[in-house]
Amino acid sequence: MKYDNVSSINEKEVMDFYGLKGSFGKLSLRLKILRSWFLHKSAFSSINSSWIVNLQRSRGVKIGEDCHFSPYVLIDLIYPSMVNIGNNVTIGSNTMIFAHYNPTANKLLKENGYPRDVKQVTIEDGAVIGPGSIITMGTKIGKNSIVGAGSVVSNTIPEFSVALGNPARVIKKINL
Repeated sequence: MKYDNVSSINEKEVMDFYGLKGSFGKLSLRLKILRSWFLHKSAFSSINSSWIVNLQRSRGVKIGEDCHFSPYVLIDLIYPSMVNIGNNVTIGSNTMIFAHYNPTANKLLKENGYPRDVKQVTIEDGAVIGPGSIITMGTKIGKNSIVGAGSVVSNTIPEFSVALGNPARVIKKINL
């Protein structure tokens, strides 16, 4: 289906994901995103890890017990429920976690086979994500793995591994 502008395409894609339709659906979506943004903004610069975790849970992020989030962690603003974080996970400052990819402003691409793509992100128990890392959609970080500072994770990191770089590559297995 052709749309007059890319904003209409973007809104329809998100509405379809959430199963919303019509004018009431548009209003519901906008309120949902506004609520998510407000909770994220409240958590983003907090220095209290438990406050950050509770606000992110309120947004819909699935987070286990005994996690530590540093300030300035950005978790997908549109699809927080697509992010699963296990128990005892540590996430460093300025980390970004995205559950979607979207060529937002390019109408030509959106209408010709490159629409928004949404995939689950899983960070398993005991993982440590270094500051400044970027975790992209569809990735899984294995149990008790370490992602080095500034790494870009765009694939699966096996459990008990140390990975770093752009793209993140396993450089070492953790032997206990």
